[in-house]
Amino acid sequence: MKSISNKVLKILGWKITGDLPNLNKSVIVFAPHTSYWDGFYGKLLLMQYDINYKFLSKKEFFKFPLKYFFRLYGSIPVSQNKEYVDEVVSLFNKSEDLHIVLSPEGQFAKTDHWKKGFYYMADRANVPIVVGYIDYKKKEMGVKGVIQDTSDMKRTITEMSQMYKNVVARYPENFILDKRYS
Repeated sequence: MKSISNKVLKILGWKITGDLPNLNKSVIVFAPHTSYWDGFYGKLLLMQYDINYKFLSKKEFFKFPLKYFFRLYGSIPVSQNKEYVDEVVSLFNKSEDLHIVLSPEGQFAKTDHWKKGFYYMADRANVPIVVGYIDYKKKEMGVKGVIQDTSDMKRTITEMSQMYKNVVARYPENFILDKRYS
């Protein structure tokens, strides 16, 4: 699969930057998320890494017949209530090797802030946050950095916002940096 995704990315003119560190577990935040295409490119990127990953998707997407597509894609359903953080922490606790992938916006429609579930998952499971990105202007994607210490939400969100500062979304008008903590 790695060679197929590599060929597709080359044909489409995308390059991968930054290395995914050797981690057994992490929350991979992939942003900006303003289009369905982000998920397609994100899947191609993750196929380049030799890791066990799962995308978080809304539970409502897992109805016949779409549930088969989402499962093949590597998605797992989560509820939209606060228990989903506990569901993910439980998955981390049961696994020796797992990377959970999601978007801080929680959707691709414009929003005025980031959802904080990714932060709570990483902090409660005691796993780092890998800051993944896709930049349509540069036609590149990859890893911007890793945040190991998630003990301070304000510092974590501020650090992530700085990493995304010059990243251009497919629909730039729909991507905001969370400035509530800056």
